[in-house]
Amino acid sequence: MEANDLNKSSQEQMNLDSGKTPEKMKQENTTPDRKPDNQEEKTVKTGMEENNNQEVKPDKEEGDASPKEAETAEASEKESQKPEEGDPASEKTYKEEKSSSSSQPADHEKHPEEVDYSLLERKELLDRYRNLLNEFPASAIKGHVETIRKEFERKSASELARLKEQFVASGEPAEAFKLPHDDLSDAMQEAIHDYRKKREEERTRQEEQKKKNLAAKYEVIEGIKDLINRQESLNHTFDEFRTLQQKWRDIGPVPQGEVHDMWENYHLHVENFYSYIKINKELRDLDLKKNYETKLALCEKAEQLLLEPSIVKAFKILQKYHDQWRETGPVPRDKKEELWERFHETTVKINQKHQEHFEHLKEQLQKNLEAKQELCEKVEAILEQDPKTPKEWEKNSKAIIEIQQLWKTIGFAPKKDNQEIYLRFRTACDKFFDAKRDFFKHYKEEQQNNLQLKNELVQQAEALKDSADWKNTTEELIRIQKKWKEIGPVPRKHSDAIWKKFRGACDQFFNRKSEFFSKKDEAQEENLKKKEALIDELKQYEPGDNNEESFAKLQEFQRRWSDIGFVPIKDKDRVNQEFRNLINARFDHLNMDEANKSLQKFRNKLENWMNEGQYNERIIQERNKIIGKLKQLENDITLWENNIGFFAKSKSSEALVRDFKNKIENGKRNIKMLNEKLDLIEEMDK
Repeated sequence: MEANDLNKSSQEQMNLDSGKTPEKMKQENTTPDRKPDNQEEKTVKTGMEENNNQEVKPDKEEGDASPKEAETAEASEKESQKPEEGDPASEKTYKEEKSSSSSQPADHEKHPEEVDYSLLERKELLDRYRNLLNEFPASAIKGHVETIRKEFERKSASELARLKEQFVASGEPAEAFKLPHDDLSDAMQEAIHDYRKKREEERTRQEEQKKKNLAAKYEVIEGIKDLINRQESLNHTFDEFRTLQQKWRDIGPVPQGEVHDMWENYHLHVENFYSYIKINKELRDLDLKKNYETKLALCEKAEQLLLEPSIVKAFKILQKYHDQWRETGPVPRDKKEELWERFHETTVKINQKHQEHFEHLKEQLQKNLEAKQELCEKVEAILEQDPKTPKEWEKNSKAIIEIQQLWKTIGFAPKKDNQEIYLRFRTACDKFFDAKRDFFKHYKEEQQNNLQLKNELVQQAEALKDSADWKNTTEELIRIQKKWKEIGPVPRKHSDAIWKKFRGACDQFFNRKSEFFSKKDEAQEENLKKKEALIDELKQYEPGDNNEESFAKLQEFQRRWSDIGFVPIKDKDRVNQEFRNLINARFDHLNMDEANKSLQKFRNKLENWMNEGQYNERIIQERNKIIGKLKQLENDITLWENNIGFFAKSKSSEALVRDFKNKIENGKRNIKMLNEKLDLIEEMDK
């Protein structure tokens, strides 16, 4: 955010920035409330005794003014050199412009219309600057060109910041950014130079004109001196005197250093003229009446200013009325006090309103400072936060922008605080946006890394989407999905595409699995009905006397049971246990050796494991167990055979030998049965 975006300009601010308080300006104002107190000189009888808005007692006839009034004219002349309150021009310039009572207001001078320059682009600002320079005097466009220059610099700085941000956003380091050449800035500098040159030329011309004006005014003084020895009629002489007075008023300002002496000469010779010609009373009364009408009109105009909405404008116009009052001669003695009190009363009211206006403006500036301090504190409070996500950064960014918009609606702070509070606010805002820029730079790098990691997970998921290993693949996909959630976000432009690709691979597998197990559940329900029917059939079956037929029938039951397949898991243990108990009970009733029974029960156990899905988990342990028993029996038989060889030499050990032989025969039978179990395992593995 640029500085010129955050402040507004106003005439009132310029007034206060000049360093004047309303009280001081009121003192400098040509307030006509002081009466002459010097008794050494006589006043002039052309109306100059009321010079520069000073209150003058209108109780003297022409020709008999007191020295006290003459000093009033001199004091008033000095007072008239002070700048008008509210005028942003320098005091020196104003004094030069007000150095002569005959200086005319510059109302005829052209002024450019007001324009909201913040709405113009840089090229438009440059064109407007040049047009103002070509169409108006330099003195009439000072405020405009300064505003244009500041707005141009603000927009140039904003454009430069935008280019730098783009440069950094492209991945380049900020320190590598180089300031690009700007033709518009060069053209603006050239236009500013032209304005300054034109301003200096105008000032030079003004100084030359003031010198000419001084010479012209001394010519008027010489003309008044020449009137003294004329032999013409008084009416003709007085008319010529009035013409010279008007000429004096029409001449513009003179150099400041010559003002006092010039007025002293003028007053002296005007007084001499009145003393010499002793104008007749009728002509004097006519002059007094004319002056009365002029000052009465000024009173009425001043009173109308009380209705003017702009107190600054009213005050400036009142300054001009005071100049005209000063230039107007004396009025009839019986009207003087009444007329002056009326004019003075209006002046006091406007001065009071003017003072109150600037007092209110000072209060408003202080309120503006407090409001801006509060906004600074809000931004600084946001700076203390530590956002972790883009959403949090955007939330804080939106809050900062809203605060900046609010800042623009607040006027100036007092001059001594204005720059400092602005720098505090701008520094806080810049820190926030610099931190935001750094966050998103690293965030984008992290997003690219996340994109690569998620692409790898997509490849893994797509490799598993057609698998029929439901259990292991499900576990693996769940692991991949969990890992996916642990990885942070990816660039927005890739987010939807990669998510759809990943979810599509996962959905394809789980949809296939769901469809498979849906059909499987139906089949298992049917298998359950078949097995329950087979159990009922087995319950009704009783083995006969023919062991071979009964054995074959029981084997047929086992085969049919195995062929049926899986049942719902909630019923699996129940039906398997019930079938196993029934088939084992039927085998126990058969008249056959224990080896065959044991072998059939073992087969039945293996088939149950297979039906329950536990075959692969248990068969290895079972095989190792059988092999361990075989090795143990083989070792025992070897030991028993060695023992028989040892005890055979003794006739008293026949009982022991028979016992060992029985053990050896039983061991061999068990070895045979164990080998048959291993063969059965090999058969089941196929």
